[in-house]
Amino acid sequence: MKIAVVTDSTAYLTKEQVEKYNIRVVPIPFVIDDQVYNEGVDITTEEFYDKLRTCQKFPSTTQPPVGELIELYNSLADEGYDTVISIHLAGTISGFIRTLQTTVKDAVSDRINLIPYDSKITVLLMGYLAIEAAKLTQEGKDLDTILARLNQLRTTIKEFFVVDDLQNLVRGGRLSNASAFIGSVLKIKPLLTFDDESDKIVAFEKVRSSKRALKRVEELFDERIQGIDYPLRLIVIHANDEAAALAWREKLAKKYPDYPIDISYFGPVIGTHLGEKALALAWMEDIYR
Repeated sequence: MKIAVVTDSTAYLTKEQVEKYNIRVVPIPFVIDDQVYNEGVDITTEEFYDKLRTCQKFPSTTQPPVGELIELYNSLADEGYDTVISIHLAGTISGFIRTLQTTVKDAVSDRINLIPYDSKITVLLMGYLAIEAAKLTQEGKDLDTILARLNQLRTTIKEFFVVDDLQNLVRGGRLSNASAFIGSVLKIKPLLTFDDESDKIVAFEKVRSSKRALKRVEELFDERIQGIDYPLRLIVIHANDEAAALAWREKLAKKYPDYPIDISYFGPVIGTHLGEKALALAWMEDIYR
């Protein structure tokens, strides 16, 4: 069995990671002022946030064309792969995984065994799932072993987001309990997470000021890691505010010296919904230990 690994651009993997682990990346399209861009291909993240500040219409995201997806999986079959694990952003925030499970899977079934895998998350957390799958394929592990490991690794993922306001999430329909948090007063910072039961993005607290919000996230992290008996890797994720992310990482590194802490970012597709200046603390089992 020869297994390929595919993910999408919201994994925000580096070029070096993609090449090292031979991961294929599907660009997710987004639209600003009627112009369609492919994430990671047609526009840089910095250019996106510049446009986000001045756009006339609320930006939106869409799914990759089905024909291009079919072409990708058929090309993998041409390369000798008989199976592909395709790891993508949560089905609760995008219909992409459902499209793979239905239309695309059937269309390529005579060429390759397509396994759509819902990461139930996105960003670099999903990227690390893809890297782990790729590492295991390189080690010659079988499909059942790889999927079991992904399922186990996925249970170790958790994250908390701090956003400036909820307008992008509310207008984009990505916040499941929006009515309880609309109309927040100035300087209130909503805290969000992917709900453990529904896998939907939920707002669960309002905190006054960014400083207090980050402190509250650290408190929640302390609570969540009690009793964990495996090594953790932390990720500080920012929406076009690297300086704030680096400052937070420096503080976290002093507080949690035993944990490696990566810096990552919210690219255009996720930034469309979270808005500029969002920050997040995420963590999962460390795949490098």
